[in-house]
Amino acid sequence: MTTSLMASPMLIRTAASLGAAAVAAASPAAQAAELALKIDIPRLNVAEYHVPYVAMWLQRAGDQGFAGHLGVWYDLKKKDNGGAKWLRDLRQWWRQAGRDAQLPIDGVTGATRAPGEHVLQLGGSRVLSSLPAGDYEIVVEAAREGGGREVLRLPLQWPLKSAAVAKAQGEHELGAVSLQAKP
Repeated sequence: MTTSLMASPMLIRTAASLGAAAVAAASPAAQAAELALKIDIPRLNVAEYHVPYVAMWLQRAGDQGFAGHLGVWYDLKKKDNGGAKWLRDLRQWWRQAGRDAQLPIDGVTGATRAPGEHVLQLGGSRVLSSLPAGDYEIVVEAAREGGGREVLRLPLQWPLKSAAVAKAQGEHELGAVSLQAKP
């Protein structure tokens, strides 16, 4: 018997606070920060498996306003950029910033990833280098053809003052997602 996730509801999970205090945004420590975002894409036991499209972005914690793209993984090899038409299935990202984005986004867009753990090094990100001090969330959204959608959120206080870790656990389309941060 196979299980279909098509009818599964969208899941949203929020991790516990990073607990790092903010310092001046222009400080050298802020620009030298090390941030590693680990994303586990689980292999699902379903009749027809497709790797998910995944979007990762930064938003302000208070008003959830878009603050910058961190990554967008989708099928780049489809004829006439056909893979881009399915990006709207990443509904929260699409509403936040995707529909206005000029794809591919330089330094952000990449191919879909196979099941397993993937690490994005965000320390030298253009988004973080100009980010004002404040409370943010790193949002990771995954959507899979013939499957479901899932959204995980990790809090981030920027810039970093001390090392911190935030974790969230997905239930279907995403596995463990974690952020390791060092000033």
